[in-house]
Amino acid sequence: MSEAERGVFERALGEDFARLHPMMRRRFGVGVAAGYACIGTGTMHEIRRGPWWARPFLAIGSSRNIMFPEAGREVPFRIDNHAYVDDFGRETVTFVRTMAVRRGRRRRFDATMIYSERRGRVVDYLGTHQHLAVDLELSVTDGGGLRLASGEQRFYEGPLAFRFPLLLSGRAHLTEHYDDERGCFVIDLEVRNRLVGLLFGYRGEFTCEFPPAGDLPIALKPYREERRE
Repeated sequence: MSEAERGVFERALGEDFARLHPMMRRRFGVGVAAGYACIGTGTMHEIRRGPWWARPFLAIGSSRNIMFPEAGREVPFRIDNHAYVDDFGRETVTFVRTMAVRRGRRRRFDATMIYSERRGRVVDYLGTHQHLAVDLELSVTDGGGLRLASGEQRFYEGPLAFRFPLLLSGRAHLTEHYDDERGCFVIDLEVRNRLVGLLFGYRGEFTCEFPPAGDLPIALKPYREERRE
């Protein structure tokens, strides 16, 4: 397989990609050359948030689909992974999570991911306008799951560009694996700040369908794309 045919996560993980569970390889193998998408549906058994005074910051993030202030249990959940080529010619994979946090209220957590040749890793653009670019550190667990930790964060808006201090933000830690006995994917995410602890998190499970790739649904594409990595 040529480098151009390898998906975003396979390029980032290199030979370790083969250590993923077969269903994890299929899920994170979504790419332009792969020719399929991944649509997951399931339940977040718990959505949790940090101290009460963190809610205003989470509410601000919800305006751009970056976290949200609600908490809950047994929340219906959907994730949409589609591969496309962005306006700058980069292969991109959507990670759009939609959660029905209560009757009449849905929240989204949007991300679009590329493989950065310059940085040698996946860069995760958060939100509807890709204002925040986050380096991702990926590894494979002994059981064939995926472990993800966020690293350096950069803020971009017009001519403004600066490294976002982690002291004022949070670091995400995510694990995901496939449970053979139950036939589902299991996910656990925490976003923590070094000083105040937990800011946001969720844990749940879902199953996936892998439909043939088609046109990217316009509602899943960011409103604005950022060239800077």
